[in-house]
Amino acid sequence: MKHTTLLSALVLLLVVPGLFAEEPGFVTLFDGKTLNGWTLVGRHGPGYVVENGVLVCPKEGGGNLFTEKEYSNFAFRFEFRTEPAGNNGVGIRAPLEGDAAYVGMEIQILDDAPQYEGQLRPAQYHGSVYDVIPAKRGYLKKAGEWNSEEIRAEGRRIKVTLNGTVILDADLDSVKDPEVLKKHPGLARTTGHIGFLGHDSLLELRNIRIKELP
Repeated sequence: MKHTTLLSALVLLLVVPGLFAEEPGFVTLFDGKTLNGWTLVGRHGPGYVVENGVLVCPKEGGGNLFTEKEYSNFAFRFEFRTEPAGNNGVGIRAPLEGDAAYVGMEIQILDDAPQYEGQLRPAQYHGSVYDVIPAKRGYLKKAGEWNSEEIRAEGRRIKVTLNGTVILDADLDSVKDPEVLKKHPGLARTTGHIGFLGHDSLLELRNIRIKELP
């Protein structure tokens, strides 16, 4: 009986906590307590803070919170929730300096607020490669509810999955407009930092993890 009980306990310890077996190869980027592994550029107000295990960009805060490490090909997963009309973004393959939406790439984080309707270009809504390639709409949860997202970068292909639905699957080489390419030189980058691009809008983040790909 004792051996059976011990075996059962070991199985529970291995299988239940964290569900790591379901995400082989992923490593955590946020420890729930500190900003270790991250660097803040262009701080606004309090920048980013940690509250109850959640990474928070306060309404009066922001700046670009970048990973210290650079990444090329990866699957980047996180959960987020915004306030009504909340606005942020995920910079990928970006340098530390400059506007990540142009010198790197920005995957838009934006609440689907009614006041934005008709006021934005298609590639400015959530999940888009900002101002370059539009994402599908209609898959965001209401402001204040947690969403799960994966941004996958493999060579010239960028794929965004929101709450289990692929909302963007784009080949960067399909962008041919010379004016767009001139405005967004970061589309040609193959590596760089990943960061949250906050500007005076509340955003909460948790379960931030990454898997590097070949």
